[in-house]
Amino acid sequence: MRLVLNNKYEMLREWLNRLPETFYTQGEVIYDARNQIRRIVPCIVEWSEEEPLIVKRFHRPFFPNRVIYSCLREPKAARAYFNAVSLLQKGIATPEPIAFILCGKHLLSESYLITRESRLTHLMREFTLDYRPELNDLIRPFARFTARMHDAGVLHLDYSPGNILWDKTGDGFLFEIIDINRMRIGKKVTLQEGCRSMRRICARTEFFKVFADEYAQARRYDPAETKRWILHYRDRFWDKGRKAKYEYD
Repeated sequence: MRLVLNNKYEMLREWLNRLPETFYTQGEVIYDARNQIRRIVPCIVEWSEEEPLIVKRFHRPFFPNRVIYSCLREPKAARAYFNAVSLLQKGIATPEPIAFILCGKHLLSESYLITRESRLTHLMREFTLDYRPELNDLIRPFARFTARMHDAGVLHLDYSPGNILWDKTGDGFLFEIIDINRMRIGKKVTLQEGCRSMRRICARTEFFKVFADEYAQARRYDPAETKRWILHYRDRFWDKGRKAKYEYD
């Protein structure tokens, strides 16, 4: 077993060493599909905060990927952990990484990612298909957040409504990104790459009019061209790739 632990959370080491054996007996399940995610409060004296942690157990890879993840490439849990460290260093919000665990004698069998729980309470999927003018106050700061991320050389390769958290505070809106094992960090994000990254957000054209104007202004691009590329990639992804039948306009 390989355990990589954030130095701030050394008090959790013993608990984490036992986690692969006790995972299914702890906490509550908040997501259960190919991977399982649990909200767990560590039952140790040193964890005085009584704050739950988020533990994601990645499914056992198919055999070819077990070889690749064991010999050639970091597994998803490791990538998500190190990506989170890089994002926070760049000022891009994501839940704080605590540790990752890789299990398997010779080849990877299972892996775990442990993070703090986000305090944000909303997902972007709540409104993308239900555009209303009053949502512009949220869309504009979301566009600026996305532009700042792209200007920092961060490209989320699964920028979907379920992977973007938000909340409103007295000072405005906050955003965080999750499910970050598939990212590109450190390379310039072009206009087309930035627009293409929005393709998984199945929103109405009015949504993207507002988004494109704010995003283009933040990155000094032409708003009309930005909107055209965003809608091009949206339509191609949903109409051809997924055969979705959403009514855009």
